[in-house]
Amino acid sequence: MEITVKLFAYFRDGRFKEAASRFFEQGTTPLDVITSLDIDMDDVGVIMVNNRHAAPDYCLQQDDVLAIFPEIGGG
Repeated sequence: MEITVKLFAYFRDGRFKEAASRFFEQGTTPLDVITSLDIDMDDVGVIMVNNRHAAPDYCLQQDDVLAIFPEIGGG
């Protein structure tokens, strides 16, 4: 199935700058995508699917848009 993946902030470094369409097997979760991109889950702050918050174990569907935001710190 085809999923559009959007990365934000430093997650783009060494990966892709714009949204990218990727093909995954049925049953793929955001955690699977994050792992396949070699992103540490501890660095992930927000996961959104189709502009709604989603859990790492959400089952992605054909044509979903997955957005992955890093944890943001500051003082």
